[in-house]
Amino acid sequence: MKDIRTPLWTHLTSEPRKTGTWRSALPLYQNESSPCLDACPVSGRVAEWIKQVKDGDLRGAWETLSDNNPFPAIAGRICHHPCEIACNRRDHDETVGICSLERFVGDMALDQGWQFPLPTKERTQSIAVVGSGPAGLSGAYQLRRLGFQVSLYELKEELGGLMRYGIPSYRLARDVLDGEINRIIAMNVTLHTRHDVTDASGLRDLQSKHDAVFLATGASRPKPLPGLDYTQPWVVDSAIFLAATPNDQAQMTGAHVLVIGGGSAAMDVARSARRLGRKVTVLSLEAEGQLPAQEVEVVEAREESVLFVSGAMLQQAASADGVVEAGCTRVEFVPGGTPGSFSVAPIQGSDFTLMVDTIIPAIGQDADLDRWAQLLDPDGPVISTDGNWQTSRKGVFAGGDLASMTRFVTEAVGMGKDAAHAITATLDRDCAALTPPAQAFVGNDRINTAYQADHARSTQPVVPASTRLKSFDEVQQPLTQDQAHQEASRCFSCGTCIYCDNCYFYCPDMAITKLENGYSVDPDYCKGCGLCVAECPTGSIHMQEDELT
Repeated sequence: MKDIRTPLWTHLTSEPRKTGTWRSALPLYQNESSPCLDACPVSGRVAEWIKQVKDGDLRGAWETLSDNNPFPAIAGRICHHPCEIACNRRDHDETVGICSLERFVGDMALDQGWQFPLPTKERTQSIAVVGSGPAGLSGAYQLRRLGFQVSLYELKEELGGLMRYGIPSYRLARDVLDGEINRIIAMNVTLHTRHDVTDASGLRDLQSKHDAVFLATGASRPKPLPGLDYTQPWVVDSAIFLAATPNDQAQMTGAHVLVIGGGSAAMDVARSARRLGRKVTVLSLEAEGQLPAQEVEVVEAREESVLFVSGAMLQQAASADGVVEAGCTRVEFVPGGTPGSFSVAPIQGSDFTLMVDTIIPAIGQDADLDRWAQLLDPDGPVISTDGNWQTSRKGVFAGGDLASMTRFVTEAVGMGKDAAHAITATLDRDCAALTPPAQAFVGNDRINTAYQADHARSTQPVVPASTRLKSFDEVQQPLTQDQAHQEASRCFSCGTCIYCDNCYFYCPDMAITKLENGYSVDPDYCKGCGLCVAECPTGSIHMQEDELT
């Protein structure tokens, strides 16, 4: 029988048939922003350093991380991780454990003793940084990297601000905190501890000695709670309580502690009191599910037998026969449109009483604006700054809780970084302010999840409640190296080419050429079918209108 099959190839070539004349659109290779980067408070290149973890380049991952944030081990423990909320993988199975991976890399850096290099070029200009919390230290780090002479002024003996005096060691071990702070100081930052800049006169004096000043004094004034007599011995300030040693905390508290508030500080107070053996009740305006504290903090507090009375407020409190009677009422809580704003309406006939021994209000703190009243303009509850963090006084910049109501550690770190670059742009005409161009990030609709196998998230081990209540040791434990590699492998690498060759193999017109680092499209043969875009697992190719058609 005669073979009548058509041969796949002949000695002829299809090169003269320039199918590119058919198209109306052309694929464009362009690494784009991932949603995690878009959500990151420090604008960290998340997909990039996670790929380095996947590839086993942990030193490279740490260097990429610390380009924007000098505290990966700290952030990996306490960040509110908006990056994970934005992660495209959430619609596939579970979000990538970005925070746990950041901690893994940060811990590796501390274990290996990796240090920040000194600047390659020193500048003669000096910058005063007032306050050694996350914003101040971040600013000092970035300014030293740029070669400025940095003097750090701190009221207390030890550095760290809120990270040391507001976050318990069961969430942030002190050797981790010290290790990441000391690495910054080793960059030849000049320290002035126990130095208080008390007023506008002190600020003027500081400005006369330096080319610029960055104020990062935080929010140091506790918000007063109406109906509570702060002169009573059974009322304890939350900031004082958290800054105290466990022995001193024990002296401050009775058998039953009522913590008022629903944020992270309230959870820290409540869980610290449980480690002292106290019975603890948390009273919050917010209803169940509305608490501003991170969900994991609330879950772990419940595991530690902290009791919650939600959607209620304190009306008055008085001591009778050695017991404090806390009169409360149920409320309707409505959050406002800006951070820290809300409205409440008491519910008639819902009054009740809690019998306790100690009341610790933890409803937040305000910036101390009175210190700068004769020099710097306020903006409501914070210092007024322009788009580059400069205050109303030229040469004085402000960041962190002093200049923003966004009260998260990593937000303050990001502000410190941005302020450092703004200071640089002000003092160096050849350096433009760091304002990355706005760009759309790659959404889930651009990811081909057919190439992503289902894989459960690698979760950090947690010390059982019965054990962790016996000490202030860290509750959450690190990932193993294998777990970290597996978790990094779950990243979609949204918007970043991974050189998988899908576009090259699937192109029906062989219009894709492999380069040493990427690919190119031959417009003579690409007919704009979009198969390369459809088969791209990371969304790093997209179709754009062909200007020639």
